[in-house]
Amino acid sequence: MSTYRADPEHGVAWITGGSTGIGRCVARLLASQGYTVAVTVRPNDPIDTLIEETRGMAGQVLSFPSDVTDEAGMAAAVAAIEAQAGPIVLAIFNAGSYMPVTGENLRMEAFRQSFAVNVFGVINGLVPVIERMRNRGRGHIVFMGSISCYFGWPTTAAYGATKAAINIIAEALKFDFDKMNIRTQVMNPGFIDTPLTEKSAYYMPAMMPVEAAAERICKAIRKSGFEVTFPRRLTWVMKLLFLLPRPLRERALRIATRWKAEPMIYLRRSSFD
Repeated sequence: MSTYRADPEHGVAWITGGSTGIGRCVARLLASQGYTVAVTVRPNDPIDTLIEETRGMAGQVLSFPSDVTDEAGMAAAVAAIEAQAGPIVLAIFNAGSYMPVTGENLRMEAFRQSFAVNVFGVINGLVPVIERMRNRGRGHIVFMGSISCYFGWPTTAAYGATKAAINIIAEALKFDFDKMNIRTQVMNPGFIDTPLTEKSAYYMPAMMPVEAAAERICKAIRKSGFEVTFPRRLTWVMKLLFLLPRPLRERALRIATRWKAEPMIYLRRSSFD
């Protein structure tokens, strides 16, 4: 018997970080497929325009503001969604933060914020929603990772570490979630044209439009297995690089990202101050 897979007729799709980028596009697509989509964003993030854009679709988008770093607030958001919209059958933990880190400009805040949002922000929502899914005997969880989880890239000391943590969390919990009839998926996309990638200083090969990435994610939710990684022309190369000795991999990354090009200019341009 296969593990449960969410369907619009079964209940609510919940997305964190849905006001911009991938989350916004995925919310729109899920609403077009008939889902009631509960979107959790920070209280001041723009969500009204997304609600307006999806009026008249088969499904609808509802706003449940909360900060993912607020443990109690996220538990309250889960309770509010289920009380007002119905059972959460699909939870997509998409909210993320990217703060570039370089060896010449190490800041504690970059690591604190990255782990607060990208790791604990996921756990704060995962714990209360899993309790409800376990009691119902079914559910579907999607973790948003990144190809930066495979090995270190320039500027990703904080971000990449959080995405590696998310992959380990997803893989470890899958053993138990399978027994609970809760499907587990992790999305490890390449470079997507979103506000996050605008912060990167290095060349990003095989950049995908955000709409194409959202379509790939929604298709994977319907059909794919545990790990989903795309575009293949980039991610297959990354998996091959992972198998190489570290010196060869480091050399390939320096060439691919063109990282030798004046890093100190980058540091002045992207200072955290």
